[in-house]
Amino acid sequence: MPDVRPAPVCARTVRRTGWIGTHIGTVALLILGLPCAAALAAQPEPWQMWSQPAATPTMHLITDLHAYLNWLMLGVCVAVMGALGFVLWRFHHSRNPEPSTWSHNTPLEVAWTLIPVAILVAVAMPSFKLLYFMDSTEEADFTVKVIGHQWYWSYEYPDHGNFTFDSWMKYPEELEGDEPRLLAVDEHVVVPVGATVRLLFTSDDVIHSWAVPALGIKNDSIPGRISESWMQIEQPGTYYGQCSELCGVNHGFMPIAVRAVPDEEFQAWLADAQENFARVDPPPPARESEPVSVADAAD
Repeated sequence: MPDVRPAPVCARTVRRTGWIGTHIGTVALLILGLPCAAALAAQPEPWQMWSQPAATPTMHLITDLHAYLNWLMLGVCVAVMGALGFVLWRFHHSRNPEPSTWSHNTPLEVAWTLIPVAILVAVAMPSFKLLYFMDSTEEADFTVKVIGHQWYWSYEYPDHGNFTFDSWMKYPEELEGDEPRLLAVDEHVVVPVGATVRLLFTSDDVIHSWAVPALGIKNDSIPGRISESWMQIEQPGTYYGQCSELCGVNHGFMPIAVRAVPDEEFQAWLADAQENFARVDPPPPARESEPVSVADAAD
């Protein structure tokens, strides 16, 4: 297997994680002594910390929830360690040569029951809100259907002539310019910036998972079922991902590339795609069977 490690680059922080996430990243970088450079590209980077920069409303909310949960966990850890330190100090044998003999404390028992419940509620409420937000959209500009295969992806644009194309990973000798190894593909999913795109997922063979971190999407493609998600990319660029469900020997060679472009460029690509890609025509209607008489059957 050839060496696929990219050239080392500087660590980079995540853009727009909210006040909390930004300060967590800053403190961590200062502690580790890692220099900071420009914003991340929409792909994994060596020495990367935190998530890739958010490119959709969904990913912004995921990043903010991640930062919120980190602060919540930090508060729990500080409270538990503080309580443990107080107990070690307050009930040291030098201060309590004769230990107390009581065994119950009702207010304390109520508190250590209600506080975990409150913490779970504080985690559940924003989590459920985010899950509902990212599940589906009622108002989409158009739909893209994603079909997983061993080991490539197919895409259909049913609202734009119902054309389809396959997307395969590029081999190293096929890479152009600064295309990332093992992530570049021969055909991109192209969408206009700012458009709300409904995504439908299914599979032709085994379970796959269409995952693009910068877009906040990781959705399983299951044979015989169609699941749904959506995206609204805010900035032009190319966003990379990979299949995230073990699907066979070449599971690691199923990259995903989504290119967000201005609407004018999307319309030009659309005209070219409608001309060059095959259409997904519906199957012909089944012929009604004609009744067969007993005499015809005997003949």
